Amino acid sequence: MKFSATLAALTATSVSAHTIFQEVSVDGASQGLLFGVRAPDSNNPVQDVLSADITCNTGLHSPVSSDVITIPAGAKVGTFWQHLIGGPQGSNDPDNPIASSHHGPAQVYLAKVSDASSADPKGLSWTKVALEGLNNGVWGVDTMVSGGGWWYFTLPSCIAPGDYLMRAELIALHSAYSAGGAQFYMSCANIRVTGSGSTALSGGVSLPGAYSSGDPGITINIYGSSGNPDNDGKPYVAPGPDVFTC
Repeated sequence: MKFSATLAALTATSVSAHTIFQEVSVDGASQGLLFGVRAPDSNNPVQDVLSADITCNTGLHSPVSSDVITIPAGAKVGTFWQHLIGGPQGSNDPDNPIASSHHGPAQVYLAKVSDASSADPKGLSWTKVALEGLNNGVWGVDTMVSGGGWWYFTLPSCIAPGDYLMRAELIALHSAYSAGGAQFYMSCANIRVTGSGSTALSGGVSLPGAYSSGDPGITINIYGSSGNPDNDGKPYVAPGPDVFTC
């Protein structure tokens, strides 16, 4: 495979330009740093899609939050990402919230649990409820960067009330041209959905299990003939199941 000089330069300079999901907002109201979010201390990515770490990450900040965030079904939900827990790495951090070279999709999964404050993420069924892939040359990660670290989605209005784990994920594809090169960033949040919805989640998958290093949305050269990260004008298919709809 032939790579552009731009791709080589981005790969060489992006080793530590990472991010952590660490805060949630509900209809514009921030819930507070680490409130209800099981965030890792390290901003290093997970790159083994068969590892248990792909579920809710590893090396979680202690004490792991047992707070539960109340979210009405149909609410606009924000996920906040920063280079380090609490914000940038020093003043004028060029890689906050993440290096602009780390193009890729943003997506959110839910798993139904009996008690979000203490639920074990292992062995759950995860349903994708939001996705921003590649649209007119703009990736989901690009939208997050342009939003100063905030990336938003709408929680489906039909979802039945109850406790869930919410897994927010970014996939950086700048070095994904060979197996193991994609970088996965994720944290899980404890949420309690309210409202009058009555629909149970469907289309659930196992994590790990839903992703393979051979998936075309994971091992991929996103750089087109122009050297831009536009997937050469082709549609991008994100890994995992289809997005749940009401």
